[in-house]
Amino acid sequence: MVSKNEPILPQRKIIIVAGHYGAGKTNIAVNLALHMSSYDSVSLIDFDTVNPYFRAADAKEELIAAGVRPIIPEYANTNVDIPSLPPETASVFVGDGRAIFDVGGDEGAIALGVYEKDIKACGYDMIYVVNMYRPLTATPEDAVFILREIEEYSRLRFTGIVNNSNIGRETAPSDIIASIPYADRISELTGLPLLFTSILWDKGLCKNTIPRPFYIKNETKQLF
Repeated sequence: MVSKNEPILPQRKIIIVAGHYGAGKTNIAVNLALHMSSYDSVSLIDFDTVNPYFRAADAKEELIAAGVRPIIPEYANTNVDIPSLPPETASVFVGDGRAIFDVGGDEGAIALGVYEKDIKACGYDMIYVVNMYRPLTATPEDAVFILREIEEYSRLRFTGIVNNSNIGRETAPSDIIASIPYADRISELTGLPLLFTSILWDKGLCKNTIPRPFYIKNETKQLF
């Protein structure tokens, strides 16, 4: 049994990271990929077809250096904002290793539905990333509403909650601590376990302060 001082990390072959705009799901997906690459082969599929500002593609070189295989959407040219998924996406459902899908918005959830049968056949964990400090998910009830929308579009079900509540570079330890009841309430409303709360390495919080901490680095690039 995992103690309350340890994060619960997804264990299945397919790991889907989803959430509302601005929740920080790409950073969670990249950090999970880097962490898991130390003990398993990992592919990271950038399924964020909505937001060009925070993309797994921005961490491509670091991912490759860590042994992670990034699968990045193809663009017809630099003026095209809607990517097409490369054929190699289908390869993650066969063979060994894990595949982490970074899914962006309703459009990404709909696209994920194309692989519904393969995902279910392989077995999957689908984690819902929440951020209390984003306006459309500021209450647990709002966050649950978005969760149900993503489930409907993807035809898949979430298996756990990740608390990634932050306000960017200005996040203080007190902001993270204040988000714990919010995350606990989402867990209560959905019946899903709270897997971990993310904490940037430089925030100085110890394991006894935050239940199930998962220490991360800021791996996404802000372009605006």
